[in-house]
Amino acid sequence: MKKGTRIRAQWGVLPVAAFLMAWEVIARLDLIPGQLFLPAFSTVMGELIRLTAAGVLTDHLLRSGIRVLIGFCAGSVAGIAIGIVMGWNETMNRTLHPVFSLLYPIPALGWLPLLMIWVGIGEMLPILIIFICSFFPILYNTVTGIRGVSRDFIKAAKTLGASDIRILMTVLLPIALPNIFTGLRLEAGMAWRVIIAAEMVAIPTGIGALMMKAESLMRIDIIIICLMILSIVCFSIEKLFLYVEQRLTKEWR
Repeated sequence: MKKGTRIRAQWGVLPVAAFLMAWEVIARLDLIPGQLFLPAFSTVMGELIRLTAAGVLTDHLLRSGIRVLIGFCAGSVAGIAIGIVMGWNETMNRTLHPVFSLLYPIPALGWLPLLMIWVGIGEMLPILIIFICSFFPILYNTVTGIRGVSRDFIKAAKTLGASDIRILMTVLLPIALPNIFTGLRLEAGMAWRVIIAAEMVAIPTGIGALMMKAESLMRIDIIIICLMILSIVCFSIEKLFLYVEQRLTKEWR
């Protein structure tokens, strides 16, 4: 690691360490009345270890993760596929764009009451919510990326005798890839936020459901643990997509 990078990393850690230390001191000195409202950081970590050892946290996190993975992958594949078609074919874009423009502004959780009636309360419900959450933004990012490619590149490729498929695979998609990854990176984190809300309302398992159970028992420490897990997961996924994007696009970025 370069010296400058190491220094920036250390400066990034210092504010977090200071925040955690202040949290511990404030709780221990009882500056906020009662440990009930703000348990000490060490207390939260102790409960985190206990929940992990008992398998409770792992089980709920795994259930949420599987739902996010299935819904996000399905929504991403559908969004990219239809986005490519709309970006490549002007007729399809004019046909589908008005319909998607009407549906896109509806929040993903706005579909929850209707989906509860259509599919009932079960595993399909949160997966469909994640699908809707992921599909529209990734679709629009894909369309924007492909339609933003300079026509000069396409004309040059056709002049050299490239077929439509070859132009799509070697010109349009590589140039549009940063746009597509932006949609993937943003929606991967959003998918976790949406699944938490969906599980709070309608699903008895998962991180969101664990938070609601903790709320009913006034377990602030468990709620904080769930929020910390959500923050770490979203941050890690965003960094993962950013790393993959940089690796795939470094040759033409």
